[in-house]
Amino acid sequence: MIDFSGIAASPIGGTAYFRIMRSDLRVDVSDLSPLEQTALLTQYARALDSRWPRHGQGPRPILGDTLADDIVSRIDYDFAALGVPKSVVCQTALRAKMLDDRVRAFTAEHPNAVVVDLGAGLDTGLFRVSPPAAVDWYSVDLPGVIALRNRLMPSHDRAHSITASVADNNWPNTIPTGRPAMVIADGLFAFLSERVIVGVFRRITEHFMSGELAFNDYGRIGWFSRLAVKLAPQQMFSTVGAQWGYPGFKDARVPQRWNPRLTLVEESSLAHAPEVELFPGWIRLATKVSGKFDASARKARILRYRF
Repeated sequence: MIDFSGIAASPIGGTAYFRIMRSDLRVDVSDLSPLEQTALLTQYARALDSRWPRHGQGPRPILGDTLADDIVSRIDYDFAALGVPKSVVCQTALRAKMLDDRVRAFTAEHPNAVVVDLGAGLDTGLFRVSPPAAVDWYSVDLPGVIALRNRLMPSHDRAHSITASVADNNWPNTIPTGRPAMVIADGLFAFLSERVIVGVFRRITEHFMSGELAFNDYGRIGWFSRLAVKLAPQQMFSTVGAQWGYPGFKDARVPQRWNPRLTLVEESSLAHAPEVELFPGWIRLATKVSGKFDASARKARILRYRF
């Protein structure tokens, strides 16, 4: 579920551009719906990861997405009140890095591919991955989030925004069908019903001729865990818990039963990723211990299917 030194090293995101961005007034996001606001939480976690020192003791960046931090600095929102713990920062950064790795590998093999980011939020994956020049990148999300993306994101000739709910079967209609497609979703499916998820999986293989689908997954989330999230004191957990819609599945082959055109090709636990060595001490130890048991290892994993 990929090493990125940060957008500052990208030919697209120079320091002069950042100075221009920071001179603007901060953007009001009070009109975002509760579901749309979850994009702020994910972006803030990536920003916190980028602030960790690259050397010395303590946590070090896993994703290193400095553009995410720049975008957060331009939003008028009380991010600190979310109370995002280091464990969530680690997991959010690592799953993004692992997904980036899969996108980078796919686009290297298919340099004319399209990348489709479902529930893209404010993710800056295009700038982290830097795919081949012919790759088109489509970011799909709800109206408030896309409006925010269009205002805050650096421009790119191959970046395309699609304002749509994935519950609407028309979401892929403007995306080319005849090119290999890499479809990704980071943190999306837990907020959808099973009926909508099944519809999305079927729509992907109806619209695209070939490609891969990769997303982060939490395994089967029991009622006790969902209740604990909702009752946790941090605002972050109540914000997410109120939107949680799908309890998930243990067996990674379940989507193959929903759509026979999907073939499971990878199930990778975050607990087994080498980047766990960058986690702060107790989080690193707890993650390694969880990785020794199948039930806990699948609570944070990347699943990848080919079609």
